[in-house]
Amino acid sequence: MNNLPKIALPAIFAGIIIIIIIFKSTVTIGSGEAGVLYKTFGGGVVTDQPPMNEGFHFVAPWNDVFVYEVRQQTIDDRMQVLSSNGLEIKLDASTWFQPTYASLGKLHREKGEKYIQRLLKPAVLSAARAVVGRYSPEQLYASKREAIQQEMLEETQDLLDSQYVQVNEILVRDISLPPTIKDAIERKLKQEQESLEYEFRLTKAQKEAERQRIEAEGKARANTILSKSLTDKVLQEKGIQATIELSKSNNAKTVIIGTGKEGMPIILGNQ
Repeated sequence: MNNLPKIALPAIFAGIIIIIIIFKSTVTIGSGEAGVLYKTFGGGVVTDQPPMNEGFHFVAPWNDVFVYEVRQQTIDDRMQVLSSNGLEIKLDASTWFQPTYASLGKLHREKGEKYIQRLLKPAVLSAARAVVGRYSPEQLYASKREAIQQEMLEETQDLLDSQYVQVNEILVRDISLPPTIKDAIERKLKQEQESLEYEFRLTKAQKEAERQRIEAEGKARANTILSKSLTDKVLQEKGIQATIELSKSNNAKTVIIGTGKEGMPIILGNQ
């Protein structure tokens, strides 16, 4: 019984060592992640094999596994850049990105786990400066956001070509101009809008006046033609036709032929 503690202590110690080795020999990679294997005695970072995928893995206890998120991620940046005429512009943008899965080992070896700060953010800032520098404040204020987004995306992708990072989209959330410049642009746009509105009303009034003139000329020409066509003979014929129609009426009347002015009939009725 006295020898039992002496036997138990080494067993307990051995058990602890085994537990530590097992713990160090396993790694669990979560959903949307991948692992980069580092072999302490085998050449360092493994780059000639695919990354370790999701799930449970056994590794040698003297090796390490660096876990990276490989699904799409987002970073938000607020940058200060200059327009084409040197004015300071504040730009809020979101970048959708993910590391290139097949090159994860190279990314870890060459850029490290802080690749977002070391690589991605500087590339986005450089692209923003290059793109915004092509536009004036008026263009930035008006309708160039979509163009800026596309150009920033292309610039960033060019900068990160062969850098093991895939940039999927850049979204410009806000473009802030200096208050004085913004107010000046708004006043200018308001004046342009008022000028366009005045030109519209003037054009509309001119068209209405032209319509009325054409309508009046048409009526004048019609009256001229009508007056020329109403000769004495035509008027007499119209009077005779009217007399005939009146004679057919059921109202009491007396028609005397040939005694009216210029030979027109005279109609005598009850009234």
